[in-house]
Amino acid sequence: MNETRRTAFAVGAHPDDVELNMAGTLVLLAQAGFEPHMMNVTRSNLDSNELSEAEITRIRRAEAERSAKVIDAIYHPPIVDDLLILYNETLLRKITAIVREIRPSIVLLPSLNDYMEDHTNTARLVVTACFSRAMRHFQSDPPREPTDQDVYLYHAQPHLNRDGMRNFVVPDLLANITPVMATKLEMLGCHESQRQWLDETQGLDDYLESMRRTSAEMAALRGQTGWQFAEGFRQHSHIGFSNRDHDLLAEVLGDQLFNRSAASRPLLSVGCRR
Repeated sequence: MNETRRTAFAVGAHPDDVELNMAGTLVLLAQAGFEPHMMNVTRSNLDSNELSEAEITRIRRAEAERSAKVIDAIYHPPIVDDLLILYNETLLRKITAIVREIRPSIVLLPSLNDYMEDHTNTARLVVTACFSRAMRHFQSDPPREPTDQDVYLYHAQPHLNRDGMRNFVVPDLLANITPVMATKLEMLGCHESQRQWLDETQGLDDYLESMRRTSAEMAALRGQTGWQFAEGFRQHSHIGFSNRDHDLLAEVLGDQLFNRSAASRPLLSVGCRR
C-alpha cells in the first residue's frame, strides 16, 4: 500500500452493519481521497432458518463482497461465527493484525452500547486493536509490524438509533449523506438475503426503508435544508490513539459534518485588564 495514502476502515459485526450505519460516511471519505476498507467480523452463518449453514455463509460472504465492490472498497473477510464475537485474545490478535496492516487514520466502528453483544464486543475489540497498534510486545495474528500513526475513532449509531435499554442515542457528530444516499442504498441492497430474515427475527418488513427512516431521524437533528439523510457518530477519546485531540472527520468532510456539541457549547467570555 502507498504509505502516503490515507485509509478509512469501517468495521461491523455482521454483513450489512456497515451499510446500515456507516456506509454513507465511508463513501464521503472515499470521495475525499481515502482508501476505503470494510470488514464484518462474523461469517453470519446463523442468518437463515431455511438454508443450510454452509449455504447462508456462502451467500452472506458474496453479498458483503458485492457491496464493497460498489465503492471499490478493500474487503477483509470475517474471522468468527455468529454469536461468538467475544472479547478475547484470539480475536484481538487477529483484528490488531488488520489494523497494523492497513494503518487507518479514520476508523468507523459500532456503538459501545447496542441491543446485542456481537455489536458491542466488536466495538471493544476494534478499540483495543487500535490502541495496541504500536505495542511492540503485543503479537498480532498473523504477525505484523507495529505502527504509530495517529488514528481517530468514530462510533456509529446503535441499531435504530436506540441503545440496549431503548434510550434514544443523541450523537455529537452528524454527517450529511444526502448526496450519497443512492450509493448507500445500493450497497445495502446487495444484502438481499436479509429481507426475509430481518422480517422474521426483528420485524423489519423493509430493511431499506428502515435505514432511510433512521437516517432521516438523524438529519432531523440538524434541521437544515439540504440535510435529508445523515449518519450520527460519537468520537472516541484521543488518548492512546493520537498525539492531539483533533476531529479528523470534520477536517476532511468540512461543511458536510456538523458538530452538535460544539454548536451548543457556550462561548467563554474573555476578561481584559484595565
